[in-house]
Amino acid sequence: MQIKDSAGVRIVEYAGVPEVDPHFILADELVYRHGSNPGDYEFQGINVGRLFPDGGAVVADRWNSDVVVLSPDGTTHEVLAKRGEGPGEVIYPYSMFVLGQDSVLVPDRRLSRLTLFVGDSVAHMASLPRSGYLGVAGIGSSGELLLMHRTPYRSWFDIEEEWLAGHMYRFEAETGALDTVASYDHWPRERSGLMNPIRPVGEVTVATGRFVQTRSDRPEIIWRLPDGTVRQIVRWRPEPTLLTEELLEPVEAYERMIGWLNYEVSDARLEEIVQENMSRYRAMIGQPLPLFGSPFADAHGNVWLPSYRPAHPEEGSPYTVMSPDGEWLGQVEAPPRFRILDVAGGLVLGVLRDEMDVENVVVYELVGGPSRVR
Repeated sequence: MQIKDSAGVRIVEYAGVPEVDPHFILADELVYRHGSNPGDYEFQGINVGRLFPDGGAVVADRWNSDVVVLSPDGTTHEVLAKRGEGPGEVIYPYSMFVLGQDSVLVPDRRLSRLTLFVGDSVAHMASLPRSGYLGVAGIGSSGELLLMHRTPYRSWFDIEEEWLAGHMYRFEAETGALDTVASYDHWPRERSGLMNPIRPVGEVTVATGRFVQTRSDRPEIIWRLPDGTVRQIVRWRPEPTLLTEELLEPVEAYERMIGWLNYEVSDARLEEIVQENMSRYRAMIGQPLPLFGSPFADAHGNVWLPSYRPAHPEEGSPYTVMSPDGEWLGQVEAPPRFRILDVAGGLVLGVLRDEMDVENVVVYELVGGPSRVR
């Protein structure tokens, strides 16, 4: 590892991929599981979730839009918000932020609204910019909201530039002031009629009040202050992973499930669609895969890079973990059919699919202790 300073930017470079023992692992046994017992909430498709300080959790279901609070032992639940447009109701909660015990901030894309719940009551509501492609990535060090492009704001087909740019914003909810602070490579150019099913993407998350910027074909992470100033860059040199027939084995079933959920067509037509999609995948055999899936940050500012998966992309074990100062913390292995929603207080909140693809909320202990999670 080499560390240098360049015009006030801390640069950490690794000669390859560090081989280090993981600083922490998931415990063998669950702390709790919710969704499989009589009286549990029946999740249709979990979108996002966060841990409370006492080990309880708040989880949003993407299909019916309910926001559900689970008790610290996972045995009971309460519906905090149901689908609707009135005060305390939501339509599309794509993210959540826990501000303290029983306090959760919920941005809603469809309603362009931010709702603060304290206990089971609405404590405050504020408007968000009315744009379906913007999303709240996190909260800055001064309480401002840090926004980014959740989806492309225009077509990326046949554009002149190699990448469609995305932008990072600083937003003051009380005044409605929205400032563009930085840009980044968001979506790669495609040619009409040649859409690839596997492509890199540029993404932004927030770690302890700072923007974290990545591009999944580039072994690099960039940390920025809320005003857009670059403060740290970490680079490494991985060996590329090439797409193989073996990696495509779970994709066909995944494509069939996605098609069944999204298309109202006959079984014969669905099979045609699936095979058309699979032909695009097979045309890419031998090409390099993205280096990682969608990054996220834990409560201590560590950045987690899921392994890339052509099917069920959220289920990205093993997860490569990087500390806020760029230290390589190793890889965390997770069980099959499991995806992480949040890491805080020595616990890992996630979603576990059973053999019937029914989703349950589960919590594991993160062995190594909170003191090791920097």
